[in-house]
Amino acid sequence: MIQPSISKTDTRMTKAVTPQERLAITLRYLATGETQTSLSYQFRVSQNLISLIIPETCSAIYETLQPIYMRMPRSQEEWRKVSQDFHSLWNYPLCLGALDGKRVLLQKPAHSGSHYYDYKGNFSTIIMALVDADYNFLYADVGTNGRASDGGVWNKCKLKEDIEYEEIGIPPPANLPNYDIQVPYVIVGDDAFPLQKYLMNPYPGNDQSNEKHIHNYRLSRARRVSENAFGILSSRFQVFNKPIRTCPERANMVIQACLVLHNMLRTESRQDYSPPELLDQEDIQRRRMVVGQWHDHQHNALGDLQVIARRPKRDAMQVRDLFCTYFNNEGSVPWQNEMALLH
Repeated sequence: MIQPSISKTDTRMTKAVTPQERLAITLRYLATGETQTSLSYQFRVSQNLISLIIPETCSAIYETLQPIYMRMPRSQEEWRKVSQDFHSLWNYPLCLGALDGKRVLLQKPAHSGSHYYDYKGNFSTIIMALVDADYNFLYADVGTNGRASDGGVWNKCKLKEDIEYEEIGIPPPANLPNYDIQVPYVIVGDDAFPLQKYLMNPYPGNDQSNEKHIHNYRLSRARRVSENAFGILSSRFQVFNKPIRTCPERANMVIQACLVLHNMLRTESRQDYSPPELLDQEDIQRRRMVVGQWHDHQHNALGDLQVIARRPKRDAMQVRDLFCTYFNNEGSVPWQNEMALLH
């Protein structure tokens, strides 16, 4: 599929590295995180050439596979299908995705000053991703410098603009199942994101009423898909084990290639790529959490966003309260009281 984009012509002096070798070098790098020096010995290709092959092939992978495996919904029917999956799999109605952000650590970029220097004292670039009910990435914004505040990252995100200007075909507000009250379609996130009418986060603090604990549990249950998606990504692509040793522009190409390959492998080779035991799961029968094996893998180059307290708007709080009331009445599930205690 990517051969036309990465093929090179032989010269009188040398034979070009074949597309198959270029792809093998790149996949080996993404899967193992090996140094370019190590790869040069394995493939008998100079380190200088490998430093050009990897970003070029990553770019070709993303440009070729993204329209097939990572296309964001653009019509009301497609968004309703995403929402139906969240309702059937995770008991969260009118949900369009789980939003999560990660900082990807970089080697200090040359001549960058403090541009990529984050609040933890590392150099990083940021991924902002929306994940569907089946652990696939629907959308990813890659490349915001680590110096930006986490609230600033979301405010600059193209997805936020598209939602607020109604440019991506999100359906109008609808009734919750078996509940005669309309609420907008929403995405779910953790408390690193501001509460909005279209973006639900948990009630803050630990000293909450039982009803609010139930709401936070139900939201956490839907939001867990994004944690599992990033867990699968970091466990299968060992390039995230340590800071990426290249310039930020090429690091962004590496990240984008990993995201789209994740979706392709979830579609084409799910059992081998992400077997059930790899994921965090709930054992509803025994009322317990089962920790996924992705926690056993190192993912030192992926970090969470910083939590910043913000005062939400009244209309956003009203939408969250409606979901809370619904989850404690018509939308309740039999196991929620016991499982909420684990959260």
